[in-house]
Amino acid sequence: MLRACALLCSSTPITFTPVQLFSPNNTSLHFQTFELSRPVSASTRAPCHFSLVGTRGRCSFTVRSTATEEAVETSSDSKLDLVEVGFLSGVHGLQGEICIKPNTDFPDLRFSKPGRRWLKQQLMGQDKIDEVELVEGRPHPAQKSWILKFRGLDDVDQVRQLVGATLLAEEDDRPDLDDGEFYSRDLLGMRVLLKETGQLVGTVANVFDNGGNDLLHVLLDSSMEACNGTAKTNQLVWIPFVDAIVPDVDLERREMYITPPKGLLEVNMRADERSKKERRQLEWKERKKQQKRLIAAKKKLCELEQKHVFDGLRFGEKSQRSLLADHILDVNSTLLQKALQSIENSSKKRWNVTEEINALRARESDWTLNVSRECLSFDASKEKVGDNFSYLQQGKSLFSEGKVSICLVLNDHETEQLEGEDGPVSYLQTLLDDEQRFLKEEERACVPLIIVSPEHAIEDLRNLFQENDYFGFESDKVWFLKEETLPVVCSSPEEPKKHKILMKSPWEILKSPVGSGGVLSVLASHGITDSLSSLAIDFLQVHSIETRSQTPQHYINQMLVGFVSTKGGEIGIQVTEESEVKNMEMTFTLKFLKRLKGKIEFEAVMKMNSHVQMVEKEWVESVPTEPNSFEFRSDVYSVLSECSSPAKICLMNITV
Repeated sequence: MLRACALLCSSTPITFTPVQLFSPNNTSLHFQTFELSRPVSASTRAPCHFSLVGTRGRCSFTVRSTATEEAVETSSDSKLDLVEVGFLSGVHGLQGEICIKPNTDFPDLRFSKPGRRWLKQQLMGQDKIDEVELVEGRPHPAQKSWILKFRGLDDVDQVRQLVGATLLAEEDDRPDLDDGEFYSRDLLGMRVLLKETGQLVGTVANVFDNGGNDLLHVLLDSSMEACNGTAKTNQLVWIPFVDAIVPDVDLERREMYITPPKGLLEVNMRADERSKKERRQLEWKERKKQQKRLIAAKKKLCELEQKHVFDGLRFGEKSQRSLLADHILDVNSTLLQKALQSIENSSKKRWNVTEEINALRARESDWTLNVSRECLSFDASKEKVGDNFSYLQQGKSLFSEGKVSICLVLNDHETEQLEGEDGPVSYLQTLLDDEQRFLKEEERACVPLIIVSPEHAIEDLRNLFQENDYFGFESDKVWFLKEETLPVVCSSPEEPKKHKILMKSPWEILKSPVGSGGVLSVLASHGITDSLSSLAIDFLQVHSIETRSQTPQHYINQMLVGFVSTKGGEIGIQVTEESEVKNMEMTFTLKFLKRLKGKIEFEAVMKMNSHVQMVEKEWVESVPTEPNSFEFRSDVYSVLSECSSPAKICLMNITV
């Protein structure tokens, strides 16, 4: 059975002196000294998920589950344990309501149940904790946040002072878990023993999320170090927290028994023979590289007059500032500059893909191929395919010779659900296991594979392939790429020439995917076209995968690449008889892609987007009632104009 999981990272105790606190009832309070445990990792990490995959004849582990993504705060005198459940991101409306970004797996419990809560803010370099009373809470209709109302805070000016604060709740008020589920905090410090001999291995120092399953970071006992002939002290080893390796967990005795595969502990011990000094030097060099990249990225944004993006770097916790730095590094400034120019050209006639496809259909028949859907199956006979059988044979030959690469583009923006029938991970596994719609497994070793998907699905896709031996593909010829995104910018009638990047929170840039054209940009920016060229690849087939497609589709069209090769074309397009072109089913020559160099055209689209902004040194949430921003879109079919000649575009028209 698959269970939800979240992570509680290790923490370092920090003691604070008593401070005077603010009460919404205008009563001055004095709290006793608190010993706070501040989480090492970012407090805004998204909940992690697990992939449930078939064994395909290989070993499959049942994943154990830890729960609750909430960092613990401890009061040493009053024995009051608190957990971080979110941070206040901006005011909402004029009645003293405030928005919170959740940092918990239990938002209904933490935000809708009235009662005592605590706010943690920084004051003169120290953490200040105030007790407040939650009156009510409700989910935000347009964002992944909640709207809260605290007693005694009834106007905008009062709640505005709380933006950036962390909300705390009582740690004891946590749900009971099912059998086999554990809070990460309860695992810390547990003794780890070998089930077969009872020998002490060590103690659990930390629990980490590895995407597919949790990992226990175990501090080895000195007896284990001696047995394995190492003189190192304080050595840590990784142990996957799965039933097959950790079958017994006894919370009462604070012990767990493990059955590690042969060599697991030994490999861990030999994993890093470098000295602590060498590792620190490497870490320092890596930080310096990151700093140089950040400086360069900030410089480019300054040239685009986007300095306001850096406001969040001046306050907040280290993890939040690090999150903003990652967002800044992720901005493709070159593409953004070109996209901003498309706003000025928005009055021009928009490019229409349907008109272009209809114009191609009206050309001479030699460059258009009409094929029934039945002819696309891999076992299609010569009698069924008819005169087009030579194209099918040519395509099969190119695949078998290793001249074709496949790019699968996952489109799944209506939901971030990863599992279940509608999730992209489960859907892709079903597709790769279906040899009627995809290449047979024995034919995949010579075919490089690129998968472009939303960022939230990347880690689960990697785990899916690792656990299924890459479905027959060679692991060093499989790439997982995050789809191209660009910041959303404001549309202001007062300043029509200035388009500021909108912020989702003080430490997050509001971004949107650019669409199918972004695939070509991603391939170029990651050097994939050069890598494919070094593998002697001549063609790239690109297929968009709609997880909610009503009818089964054949995602590999060997006839299309054979048609393009025979005709000497540069681009091949597969369309249906429908007037609207919905999916991306195309073949490109590598020569064309290298000449294109990721060049794409943009269209600015007006949208409504809630965001936060700094007003008079305070963060305020803005909720629009009409379109207030531009999102940038790029259609892959716009590259047809880059073809050296219309005669180089091959069209395959699929009839029902």
